[in-house]
Amino acid sequence: MTTKIFFSANGIGAITNLQVQAVLDRFNLGSLIGVRETSHGVGKQTIFVSSDLGEYVLKGNPLYEGQFLEEKFNVESLNKLTSLPVATPYIVDERHDIFGWNYAIMPKLPGKHINDQNLTNKINKEEEKQIAKLLANTLCELHQWKVEHFGEFDPTTQCIRPFNGTYKTWLYDRIKYWLEDAKKYSVITCKDIEWVEKLLWMSEEAFNALSSPTFVMGDFKADNVLVQRSAEDWILSGIFDFTTGYFGDSVADLPRIVTMYIDEEEEELARLFIREYFNHCEHKENFIARYKVHMLHQRVMDWGCAKATGDVTWDESLSFTEWAEKYTEFEFLVK
Repeated sequence: MTTKIFFSANGIGAITNLQVQAVLDRFNLGSLIGVRETSHGVGKQTIFVSSDLGEYVLKGNPLYEGQFLEEKFNVESLNKLTSLPVATPYIVDERHDIFGWNYAIMPKLPGKHINDQNLTNKINKEEEKQIAKLLANTLCELHQWKVEHFGEFDPTTQCIRPFNGTYKTWLYDRIKYWLEDAKKYSVITCKDIEWVEKLLWMSEEAFNALSSPTFVMGDFKADNVLVQRSAEDWILSGIFDFTTGYFGDSVADLPRIVTMYIDEEEEELARLFIREYFNHCEHKENFIARYKVHMLHQRVMDWGCAKATGDVTWDESLSFTEWAEKYTEFEFLVK
């Protein structure tokens, strides 16, 4: 389901214009003008489709049974509960007669990715700050979606299925699982394990006290948001890709953007992003302790993935602890 980690995807593969036109015909979306690849689609599940009636995104060959029904649920719920610019209508076709697999088609959202060089090369420092604040406030609005139970959406029952055990147990078990998995591809020392266990132990009370599950996007990063310049400011023009969404602690959505800024040596933007989020978020209790665990969760997955794929971009002599502490111990002075 949503909380399972997928490091690769089947991808759409080779499809014909006749197949794409069949989709357009089925939903009265016009005559095909052209198809092109998406530049930011990591899983190769998406393509852009142009017709005489509009611009669309076709997403196919699902990662798991019910992926697109789950994304549809998330998109429609966010459209109802927030003012965020999500891609609606999100049309899901469960039939396999056109491609051999089911698919979804939705409107293409306008704007540019915040890491698009055509954007980053043209904006000044003040605009960078505006965008950092915009991202923080986007998350605050996203996290207005509250539910009764920590868990994930079950496409079969069309309901939110609670996690087995507590949310803390679910989260801590995932961190320990991926730390153990990283041993297959890298050196994880006893000191690394002791450091992780100490960090988790020191944050236990913070997670035991959590009682208000919110929607967590699970992959809030530059590739999944779009911005546009308005007459006076930068605005959010699109947010998408809710494959990894679940219901947990809202702070879990911060690490991707914070990591991006730190890696780009933009620590002040990272601090601004965190502070802006903290100032406007609803649940501030034990914020720093929660942040450290969620950053650890993200970093242990990133470490294992990079080591497994040979995509290490940092000093290979660093231990896991030395590398991860740069992010978990990042000082942002939330008061």
